[in-house]
Amino acid sequence: MNTFDLIILGGGPAGYLAALRASKGGLKTAVFEKRFLGGVCLNEGCIPSKTLLNSAKIYEYATKGQKYGVTAENVVLDQATVIARKNKVIKQLVGGIAMGMKRANVTLFNSYASIKGKKSDVFTVIADGEEYSAKKILIATGSQPVLPHIPGLSEGIENGFCLTNREILELKEIPDSLVVIGAGAVGLEMASYYACAGSKVTVIEMLDKIAGSADEDISSILLKNCKRKGVNFKLNCKVTQINASGVAYEEKGELQSVEASKVLVSIGRKPAIDGLGLENIGVKIENNAIVTDEKLRTNVEGVYAAGDVNGKLMLAHTAFREAEVAANDMLGIDDKMKYNTVPTVIYTNPEIASVGETLESAEQKGMKVKAVSVSMRMSGRYVAEVEGGNGIAKLIVDTKTNTLVGVHLAGSYVSEIIYGAALMIETEMQIDGLKKIVFPHPTVCEVIREALFEI
Repeated sequence: MNTFDLIILGGGPAGYLAALRASKGGLKTAVFEKRFLGGVCLNEGCIPSKTLLNSAKIYEYATKGQKYGVTAENVVLDQATVIARKNKVIKQLVGGIAMGMKRANVTLFNSYASIKGKKSDVFTVIADGEEYSAKKILIATGSQPVLPHIPGLSEGIENGFCLTNREILELKEIPDSLVVIGAGAVGLEMASYYACAGSKVTVIEMLDKIAGSADEDISSILLKNCKRKGVNFKLNCKVTQINASGVAYEEKGELQSVEASKVLVSIGRKPAIDGLGLENIGVKIENNAIVTDEKLRTNVEGVYAAGDVNGKLMLAHTAFREAEVAANDMLGIDDKMKYNTVPTVIYTNPEIASVGETLESAEQKGMKVKAVSVSMRMSGRYVAEVEGGNGIAKLIVDTKTNTLVGVHLAGSYVSEIIYGAALMIETEMQIDGLKKIVFPHPTVCEVIREALFEI
């Protein structure tokens, strides 16, 4: 029997980073990954989608550069070249992870593993008919798309008419029309890309707003910008059927329909825990997710779960931090996971980014707060680079402690700025102290400083 100190099921962000940290700490570590190192994030999510969106941004700059004094002719977005570059980027990054695992002496098995059982304090897993053992297990198998019970969806998935996040990133040709079901991060990013690339895009969303739990002002700004770029939205609408020509939906009690060349289903994701053998050792499951504490421990001693499988925040950067906390606990290092300062980003153009409480969530918790908003046009760089931009910076302040508890941004570079806001909230520095921080000039992040002086 092959014996390790730690066996990790899944080689995505949580799995591979935990392996690197644990191995560096002295644990003999094995990772079982049935598909690709890097998981959904690197192969079918975060990285490939950003590669496409960057091409769209360059194309948009080229075709709309006249207002900046730049004119280009015969500009073409070549989808086949975009996809080829996306694949090159993925290959490069996956190769880097594999090399890092090799240098760290992590044993990688390209196979599916499930938990067979536990005897004394040793766990046994089985893969390709062979058994492996370890005293600790980390479950990091990620998530999979939620496919709702919509008539016609199963047939659409089978014949390629309906797509998930995986297939939408592989299209070699731009569809004439695209219907996106769901206005979360994946739906909005793909709607943004394909609208820019020339598709007639319609987004159907059950809620009365887009971008899920995003601040309402930020959501509204993003909605206006997406509409300006040609994306059509059907909010407060329920999809009732998918057929060979498009999508039927209910709007204000009446049945409507929209034609589509392709349909993207992006209503959310669920933990991928089926077939792992969790029942063989009694791992607690609630709402189809593995229950974990602040150290990512399950109810079974020696078993941890990090990343999307615990259903807390399905974000790659959350998985990275959870992996570190889990590995630290295994190594006897005191650490714990905090979720209140995990930022979220949607990489449309403009981007939106948030961290901490919204005004609504803070008030629901009984916090005494106030909101301050300033225009991104308070930044000289933003005005210089964004013609007609309508971005904002919105700060949520706890009036009792005089600290920031939420920051919400819409505009350029905000995905790169939001970590600074997270640090401000994490350290609980008072507003007077934050006002003394010197921001570089000219930068877009200066709007946060401007907002601080409006409190």
